[in-house]
Amino acid sequence: MPRRLTITVPSLSLGGAEGVAAMMANHWAQEGETVTLITLDSVETDTFQLAESVQRHALGLMQDSNNLWQSITNNWHRVKKLREAIAKSEPDVVISLTDRMNVLTLLASRKSKWPVLISERSDPRHHPIGRLWSTLRKYTYPQAATLVVQTAGVAQHFRQWLSSIPIEVIPNAVPSPRSSDVPVVTEQIVLERPPSHLIFGMGRLSHEKGFDLLIDAFSSLAHEFPEWKLRILGEGPLRESLQAIISERGLEEQIELAGWAADPERLLDQGDLFVLPSRYEGFPNALLQAMSRGLACISFDCESGPADIAREDLHVALVPAENVSELTSQMREFIQDERLRKEVAVHNLQVTERFSVARYFKTWDQLINQTIS
Repeated sequence: MPRRLTITVPSLSLGGAEGVAAMMANHWAQEGETVTLITLDSVETDTFQLAESVQRHALGLMQDSNNLWQSITNNWHRVKKLREAIAKSEPDVVISLTDRMNVLTLLASRKSKWPVLISERSDPRHHPIGRLWSTLRKYTYPQAATLVVQTAGVAQHFRQWLSSIPIEVIPNAVPSPRSSDVPVVTEQIVLERPPSHLIFGMGRLSHEKGFDLLIDAFSSLAHEFPEWKLRILGEGPLRESLQAIISERGLEEQIELAGWAADPERLLDQGDLFVLPSRYEGFPNALLQAMSRGLACISFDCESGPADIAREDLHVALVPAENVSELTSQMREFIQDERLRKEVAVHNLQVTERFSVARYFKTWDQLINQTIS
């Protein structure tokens, strides 16, 4: 008999958690499960597509609050509507993604018959959610059936105050291409790929992703290597300020903020090098994706994520977090050495086995079945 799985997430607009939610819903629907996906946002903001068999409830409740009282009122209304939508889906289990959504889903599920699996998608040691939300997190998280995190370090952080429920570590999988005709990158393709002199970054244009630091590093190399370009994929609140930095340094011809990409694999296939300049991470989908497309990769060694990937016998060039000078030096080394870039890129194609979709869903399915039983 098909399982009835309900997934809650703030929206399907951009973002790693949103992409994971869509991937989970589509996978389980294709496996014959009865899947409902609930978002606080409306369908007009969607950038990720769902299979036709996924039942979608978009609550359209993402309006901003102008003061504390309005925030309390809006969130009370969200909890009420969320509870109604979850109850209508008649779930065997509910899976919630992201910190504030976890809180709202647990509040909506109080005294209900359905178990809730909550998933933290960032590093709470660095990602502030505000005093009120932090208090609510400590109040509600013990009500969950299980907390799922992406790294052992984050698991250890939660175990210091959350000992009443199981905590499972399930790293992200290499994201599946959204288009079925995107080819698998092989060793031969990497070795025969002509140099493009193109460096990629990818992610939300926000403070934690550190693209200002990447622009600083590339700025130190731009005149030394005028044939090289930096292309940053993604959208976010810092677009204007990042563009202002690029213009101020006169690097409009070498640095491009290319926007959100529906098929990032096709663009990454054009690159020679990928840089993840994040100040902090959960478990970076963008890095997994770049490695799977045959790019040599550099990352800041932030507390959660990149080092966990490198420990799987994968070659991520880790530099001290937020150290622009070290990042510049590492970028220069890869720019100057095509053989090194190819060697690292070929080795890192193993990422699709280390972090496979099959392994990811095997772990999730075991957890769900255990929870239901």
